[in-house]
Amino acid sequence: MKLISEEVNLKWIDNLTGDFSFKDDWSYPDNIYRNEFGQLSCDGFCPPETDNMKDENGRIYESALCAFYELVDTSHIYHSIQSDAWTYEWAGANHIIAERINKDTVVCYTQNDAGTHSSLNLIITDKTVKPTIVLNSIIARSNEKIYRCKSGKMVIDKKLWKEGILKATFDFDFYHDENPEKMYWRGNIYVEIINEVAR
Repeated sequence: MKLISEEVNLKWIDNLTGDFSFKDDWSYPDNIYRNEFGQLSCDGFCPPETDNMKDENGRIYESALCAFYELVDTSHIYHSIQSDAWTYEWAGANHIIAERINKDTVVCYTQNDAGTHSSLNLIITDKTVKPTIVLNSIIARSNEKIYRCKSGKMVIDKKLWKEGILKATFDFDFYHDENPEKMYWRGNIYVEIINEVAR
């Protein structure tokens, strides 16, 4: 099969092995932290209604705790990717979203946060994956830059895929000309596929 530029062949196997224990780890949303009083609190993007629920030291009033946690999301977000990368403005990624957009295609993207502005994006079909890195820089003149795949590999667990779970290993290299370092992203994914087609 002739590949379109920037696509990589997929390998499907029945039982993909490796260390996927990261899927049992979790973290709070980015703006949630435990304050010096042992309470879960928020900084940055907090609902304005929470301002009057804390004293001058940042302690949430006992009488306001229930109302505070109705406004502030303190969910446990389970990790869905463990990876290593050399790319711009990248401090790590724990979460990837996978969405089925039609019966033949699943799109995936890692989520950015305060320290990471590069996102790994994947378009997965039956035979190929098209990886890109999308940089939404806070310091570059142009806000978004896309780095295209040069080469790589991806292996997906076929049995779990049929059950709506993407379990995969990947290793991609990308074109770039700003730095002599090799741009790459490699790691493991374990995430439930959101079925947009059925919605």
